[in-house]
Parts: sequence; C-alpha cells; structure tokens
Amino acid sequence: MKTQTDPLVDQFLDAQWMERGLSRNTLSAYGADLAHLCRWLVTREPPVSLLAVSREVLQDYIAWRHAQEFSRRSTARMLSTLRGFFRYQLREGRIEADPTALIELPRLGRPLPASLSEDEVEALLGAPDTTTARGLRDRTMLEVLYATGLRVSELVNLQLGQINLNQGWVRVRGKGNKERLVPLGEQALDWLSQYLVSGRATFLRRQDSEAVFPSNRGRAMTRQAFWYLIKAYARQAGIASALSPHTLRHAFATHLVNHGADLRVVQMLLGHSSLSTTQIYTHVARARLQQLHARHHPRG
Repeated sequence: MKTQTDPLVDQFLDAQWMERGLSRNTLSAYGADLAHLCRWLVTREPPVSLLAVSREVLQDYIAWRHAQEFSRRSTARMLSTLRGFFRYQLREGRIEADPTALIELPRLGRPLPASLSEDEVEALLGAPDTTTARGLRDRTMLEVLYATGLRVSELVNLQLGQINLNQGWVRVRGKGNKERLVPLGEQALDWLSQYLVSGRATFLRRQDSEAVFPSNRGRAMTRQAFWYLIKAYARQAGIASALSPHTLRHAFATHLVNHGADLRVVQMLLGHSSLSTTQIYTHVARARLQQLHARHHPRG
C-alpha cells in the first residue's frame, strides 16, 4: 500500500512546488496530512487505496479524528490538503470524481483577540518617563490609543487638524475612507494638551509638519516604530502577555463591553462596518466572566 501511494503523493507535492511555489514547510505539512490518511486507510477492513477513497470513507476518517480529539483547525487544514490532492488527481485523469467535493470544512471559531487587563494597561501607560520629551510623547500616544481605540495606523498618521481640544474629539478617517468622531476622554485630553505645549516642538527640528506625533526625524512615525515602542514599554512594565499592534485597541473595546457599553456604540467607536466584527468582544467579555467565576467561586 505504501509503495503504491508514495509516488502519487510525491508527484502531487512536486506539482504544488512547480505550479504554486509553495514553501518547504507548507509542502511538508501537505505530505504529513496525506501520509496520516494513508496510514489510517491501511487499518480499515478491507484496506483502501488512496485513489479508491470515497466520500463515505473520508467522513469515517473525519469522525475517527473527532473521536481522537484532533482539533477542528487541524482537520480543516487536512481537508484543504485532500481537496488539493484529489482535484489534482481528477485533473490528471486518475479518478472520475472528487470525494471531497461535498464535504464541508469544520466551522472554526474566531480566535479571541489579545488584550490586557485594566491593571496591565495602567502599568503600560505608566512605563514612559514623562520628564523627557520622548517619554511625554510616548505616554500621550499610549493614552490616546487606549482612550479612543484607534488603529495604530490611524494614530501615527494623526494630523493636527483632526483634533479638537475644545470639544475633546478626534476626527478619524479609517478603512474604506470612512470618517468617524471619537471622544478623547479627560485623561487623554490632559496628556495631549500638555504634550502639544511642552513636547511636540522637540521633534520638529524646525520643520513644518502637521503630524501630531512626529518621530525623532520630525516626520510622522511609522507603524513599525510605534510597535517597537509598545513592546519595549511592555517589557519595562513587566507584562508577560503576548502583544499585538492592536492590543490597546482590543483592550479599549473589551473594557468598554466589560463595563456595560452598548455593542453598537463600540462598533461606531472602532469604525467597524459590520456589527458581526464587533461581536467578538462579547465573547471576550464572556470568557473574562468565566475566568473570574472559576477563580473566585467556591465551586468554580
């Protein structure tokens, strides 16, 4: 059985490399998926060859994987591999029908976004040394990011004309060129006012710039540069949680929902075009409640 299937698998992997330029890691994963199926097929009574696999046999294999507690994600990846393999064999004329054609991929739950606790946010905000112009700028950026839930790209590209200090709003043009107004909140507004008076001019180097948060070269900061700042301050604050460039954006939304904010309000503040995108934060809040219950309830 092994010698009959190996050449077909190798030929398929060679074709994927030639036609699609897939990486060695991807091809190795494809090969492992197909090898696993082949080993399982040999255990059946009677054994089934790879090209003789039917939809019913594949459904039995999926059921077996479920019983063995394989994750939905690994099964979905395996099915994707098999679809590519059998479509290739169909194209080569070795089979008359694709046995994966009527099999649906397992539904994958959306991963919960990385966030921070309120204590961790406070530690992160307090990390910059605000006695320096750089620390004042960085503290203000973190405060504005957490207070507004802006995307990092929206923050670093913020222009002076987008901020209204008198009314306490920032006007943001986000994805799809859609504009939204987001309140700054008292603390972010205080830090921003202080920075614009005492810190921003240090970075301009006598250049004309509308960038609210210029880099040391006097130009708008890049997303990558700000991401490095966040990671450095997180280490300084002793935060061990895995961070992403949108960690404070996720914390903004999660903490709003945890404190009872209406989901449609959060949607407007984040600039999501669909409420379904914002609904992930209800799952985050629910997961947080479950953790608190398990930690503090005597029968948790």
